[in-house]
Amino acid sequence: MRGARRRLCSALLVAYGLFSLYAAYSVFLRPRRPAAPRPHRGRRGPRGGFTDHVALGNEEWNPWDAEEKNELAASQQRYEANLKMIKYARSHLEQTSLRVQIWGKAAIGLYLWQHIFGGHLEPADVTAQWREGSQKAGKTYFSFLTGPSVVPGYFSVDAEHVVLVLNGREPAKVAYATQWLHHAQTLVETRKIQHVAVVLLGNERCNNAWIEPYLKRNGGFVKLLFVTYDCALVNEEDIFQWPLGVATYRNFPVVEPSWSMIYDPRSYLCNFLGTVYKNSSRETLIETLKQDGLDKLCWIAAREQWQPQETNESFKNYHDALLQSDLTLCPVGINTECYRIYEACSYGSLPIIEDVMTPGDCGNSSMYHSAPLQLLKTMGAPFIFIKNWKELPAILEKEKKKSLQEKIQRRKKLLEWYRNFKAWMRQKFINTLENSFLPRDKG
Repeated sequence: MRGARRRLCSALLVAYGLFSLYAAYSVFLRPRRPAAPRPHRGRRGPRGGFTDHVALGNEEWNPWDAEEKNELAASQQRYEANLKMIKYARSHLEQTSLRVQIWGKAAIGLYLWQHIFGGHLEPADVTAQWREGSQKAGKTYFSFLTGPSVVPGYFSVDAEHVVLVLNGREPAKVAYATQWLHHAQTLVETRKIQHVAVVLLGNERCNNAWIEPYLKRNGGFVKLLFVTYDCALVNEEDIFQWPLGVATYRNFPVVEPSWSMIYDPRSYLCNFLGTVYKNSSRETLIETLKQDGLDKLCWIAAREQWQPQETNESFKNYHDALLQSDLTLCPVGINTECYRIYEACSYGSLPIIEDVMTPGDCGNSSMYHSAPLQLLKTMGAPFIFIKNWKELPAILEKEKKKSLQEKIQRRKKLLEWYRNFKAWMRQKFINTLENSFLPRDKG
């Protein structure tokens, strides 16, 4: 596998070769310009006229000799200048560029690469055993690897800096993630790689203590950590909050806004398709909708048990519901943050979010005072936040009175915010890597 840097060096060598050939041609092979048939001033003839004089093999001055010498000198100067430029560009790139390889061993890696970075993968088949992509961003050349065939020790490590995308949501996932961390640690100890960052799909209750010994601040080797949910570890120095994103494990696609998505009237005020857990606020949500008859104005499809995999029918229904609803209801689950929030944004359906902290170790009151969903709130997410689903009927009554033009403007604002949010996360990710991985005098 050829990395981006190897391709760059190859391109520079090809350019060097072309300039060398051009210079050789200019100096040695290009035909000399023949002297123009212009008269030379000679001695006066016996009748007072001028005698044409052809000085072959003598020492008389030829004005075109100097011109040819000047042209050869200029050609040599151009060659030397081009060679110097190539050498400078090559050394400059080597000094200021990072090459980062991302190992996508959790589905959240696809959100990073395809949704935030806008990157592509080959092959396009989501069931392929090996998929890869690359792109340049800032001073960094990124390559991305994912798929079941990407296993420790059985692929080429083609960069000195690695971002490892892991799933730490449950014990079985943590055990698998630990294997990858040990593999990366061995590569660091044998100096095959220099730096490691981790993007972690954290535990929904923020029980992420297992990764702390691996952090460089605690004597480990992981220099940077990007972690989902309102994890108390976040300090904005070497540990950063990362968005949960869409459910890429269910193959949620990159959605490109269309004219109809923005301008067409939608059939439903709101939607909720999901699991209703016993004794949860989701039961309150469903009861509230039914009491006021509002469930007839919304696309509601409740189920009693969570289903990890989509059927073709459930996949289509869910996407149609987002596309045909002005509002998407986002009740808390095990955590307040859910895939539904980002998926609704993709379709311009405004999320109504139950803004309450869930049980567990999430929340960082020493850093923030607006948890949960600190990351989204900091970025000015234009959502509707409520504390209780009994507030919903009043919101939906106002929604009934909104004109199509008002809804169109709201969709535009939401889609634009989400686009900017992803662009901001991308730039923050790149800047954080470059500031941490590049030497200070070169960064």
